[in-house]
Amino acid sequence: MMKKNILFFILIGFVMVHCQQSPRIEYPETRMDDVVDDYFGVEVADPFRWLENDTSAETKKWVEAQNEVTFGYLERIPFRDKIKERLTEIWDYPRYSTPFWQGDHYFFFKNEGMQDHSVLYVREGIEGEPRVLIDPNEMSEDGTISLTRLGISNDGKYMAYGISRGGSDWNEIFVMNVETGEKLDDHIKWVKFSGISWEGEGFYYSRYDEPKPGEALSGTNENHKVFYHKLGTSQEEDELIYANPEYPRRNYSAVTTEDEKFLILYESETTSGNAIHVKNLTRPGSRFQNIIQGFDYNNSVIDHINGKMLVRTNHEASNYRLVLIDPANPAPHNWEEIIPESDNVLRSVSLIGGKMIVHYMEDAKSVAYIYSMDGEREQELQLPAIGSLGGFSGKKDENVAFFTFTSFTYPTSIFKFDVSENSYESYFVPEIDFDIENYETKQVFYTSKDGTEVPMFIVHRKGLELDGDNPTLLYGYGGFNASMTPSFSITRLLLLENDGVFAMPNIRGGGEYGKEWHRAGTKLEKQNTFDDFIAAAEYLIDEGYTSSEKLAIQGGSNGGLLVGAVMIQRPELFKVALPAVGVLDMLRYHKFTIGWAWAEDYGTSDDSTHFNNLYSYSPLHNVEEGVEYPATLITTADHDDRVVPAHSFKYAAELQRKHEGDNPVLIRVETKAGHGAGKPTWMIIEQVADTYGFMLYNMGVKTKY
Repeated sequence: MMKKNILFFILIGFVMVHCQQSPRIEYPETRMDDVVDDYFGVEVADPFRWLENDTSAETKKWVEAQNEVTFGYLERIPFRDKIKERLTEIWDYPRYSTPFWQGDHYFFFKNEGMQDHSVLYVREGIEGEPRVLIDPNEMSEDGTISLTRLGISNDGKYMAYGISRGGSDWNEIFVMNVETGEKLDDHIKWVKFSGISWEGEGFYYSRYDEPKPGEALSGTNENHKVFYHKLGTSQEEDELIYANPEYPRRNYSAVTTEDEKFLILYESETTSGNAIHVKNLTRPGSRFQNIIQGFDYNNSVIDHINGKMLVRTNHEASNYRLVLIDPANPAPHNWEEIIPESDNVLRSVSLIGGKMIVHYMEDAKSVAYIYSMDGEREQELQLPAIGSLGGFSGKKDENVAFFTFTSFTYPTSIFKFDVSENSYESYFVPEIDFDIENYETKQVFYTSKDGTEVPMFIVHRKGLELDGDNPTLLYGYGGFNASMTPSFSITRLLLLENDGVFAMPNIRGGGEYGKEWHRAGTKLEKQNTFDDFIAAAEYLIDEGYTSSEKLAIQGGSNGGLLVGAVMIQRPELFKVALPAVGVLDMLRYHKFTIGWAWAEDYGTSDDSTHFNNLYSYSPLHNVEEGVEYPATLITTADHDDRVVPAHSFKYAAELQRKHEGDNPVLIRVETKAGHGAGKPTWMIIEQVADTYGFMLYNMGVKTKY
C-alpha cells in the first residue's frame, strides 16, 4: 500500500510539474463572419476578413488580447531572461561598415555595441579625425526612427538621407551640409522603393502620390514616379522625370553613372525582370533611349565605357554574363560580350583601379577574380575562408578599395585592398566574447523528392555527438531569386553554445544556381521549394543530427510562407514552427501594398490555373480540423507595409480554431515596427530572446544559463 501511495504521489507530482510547464492556453475568441468568395466555381470561406482592417478598433483590441496571452506564456519560460542577458552580453561589441568616399570625405557607420542604430561618421581623408554626421539614436526616444538610405553629391558637399518611422517602407528624405552638419530645409515625403542619386545641384528619387487617409500601411501602391529635386526648393517644385499612367503597376528607379554623364532608368513589373532606359545628361533636351526591352531578364548597368553601357544580364545566360551595349544600336545581336556565362553565378562586377573585380557564387560560396577592362581573367582574389564576399567600395580611377567578408563562424570583417598588387590587409576585425574556434561549418548535398541534389550548410560545435538529440534550427527562404549564403549572426550563437545545430539549405526558388534554379521554385513549381525544405529536415533526422522532437523551422517573409506551408503539409516532422512576417494568404496577397509585384514568383488567384495551385498550398487555406500542429510562434508587426500583418492575424486565428493538442499556437505582434529593417537593438534582442526561449522550452531543452 505504501509503495502504491508513493507511486501515486510521484505521478501526481509529475502531472503538476508538467501542467506548470505547459499550462492549457485559453486563446482569445476571434469573431467569424459569413464571407465567401467564388473562385472559378470554388467557394472559399474567409471568416476572418475583418482582420485585414489594420486600423479598426476591433482589430487593435484583438491584437492586444493576443499579445496578452502570448507574453503571458513567454514570461513563464524560466530561462527567457537568462537568454536575454546572454544575448545582450555577446551583442555588446563594436561594429563598423565598409568605408566609402565622395570628394575628400570618407564615410562609415559605427555601432559601439548596444546602440539601437549605427552612427554615421565622416572624416577628411582615410586618416582624418572622424566626427559624427548623423546619429539616428537621437531621432526618437525609443529608437523606432531609423536611417534608411544615403545619397552624397559627387563633390562630397551635400548628403541626402532617408528615414523610416516605425519600420515602414515609407520614407522621408532630408538634406545636410556635410561640411557644417547643418540640416537644410529640403523635405520630401511619400518616398518608397527608391534610391537617391545625385546630378549637379540636386538628386533623383522615386515616390508615390500621398495615400488616402487610413490606407498608408495597407493600400495598393500604384503609379510610381521618378522626380528630380533641386537643392533649396520645395517638394512641390520637383521636376517629374518619368511616369507611365498607362501601366500603374510598374516601378521605376533612376541612377546616375559615377561621372553623372548618364541617367539609367530601371522599369519593372514584378520582382524579377526589368527594362532599361538611358538618357545622356551631357546633351540638353535629350530623351530616354530604351536599350533593353521587356521584363523577361534581370539586367543591371555597372557603368558606361565611352558612352556604351556595361551590363550584367541573364539574357541568354542563366548564370549571367557581362555585355557592352551601344545605346545607338541596342538590339541584342549587337551586344559585345565582355565576360561570357560560366558554370558559376556572376553576382557582381566592380570597376576599381582600372580593373574589373568579378564576384562569382560557386555552390552558394563566394569566389572572386581580377579581370582586365577587356574581359581577360588575370588573377584570383584569395579570400580568407569559405564564406561570403561583401560589396567592394572604390572608384574607377582609385587603386585602393575596401570589402567585407563573413561566414557562419567568421564575424563580418573589413579589409583594405590594393588592386594593382592583388593584396589586402585587415582594416577591422571585431572582437567577440565567444570562442568561435570551437565551432565548424559543413556543406552537404542531399536528395530532394524528385531526385534533385540540394546543398545545405550545417553549423555546430566541433565534436558534437550526432545522437539525434540536438536542438536544431532549420532556416530557409527559397524565393525571389535571393541567395542564402554564409553570414555571421550573433543570435545563432545562443543555439550553438547550447549544443544546438543550425542548418540552412539552398532550396529551389533562390538564385544560388541561376535563373533556372529560381524558376524551379516559382508559380506552378512552388511545391519544389517545400519539398526541398522537407527533404532537408529528413536528412538532418536520418543522419542523426536531431529528431522531430528537437527540430524547429524558421523563415521570414517568403520564408514565412515556406514555414507556414511545410508545417501544414508535414506537422509531425517538426516540434516548433517560427513563421515571421509571412505571406500566408496566397489568394489575396496581391491586393495589398506592393503584393501585386510578387506575381512572377507566385501567380495570382485571378487566373484559374494559378488559383488551383495557390489554393493547394496556401497556409491559411490548408489548416485542417483536429490536427496537432507544431508549437508555433507567429511574429509580425503593426507597421509592416510590405507583407501586411493581416496574413499573420488570419493564420493565427485559423490555427487556434482548428489546432488540436497541447502545443501552443501564439502570435507576437510588435508595435512601432515593420517588415524587419530599422528595428532598434533592444527590440531585436527582446524578440530573439522570446523566439529562442519559446523554441528551446517547447523542445524540453535545458539551457546552460
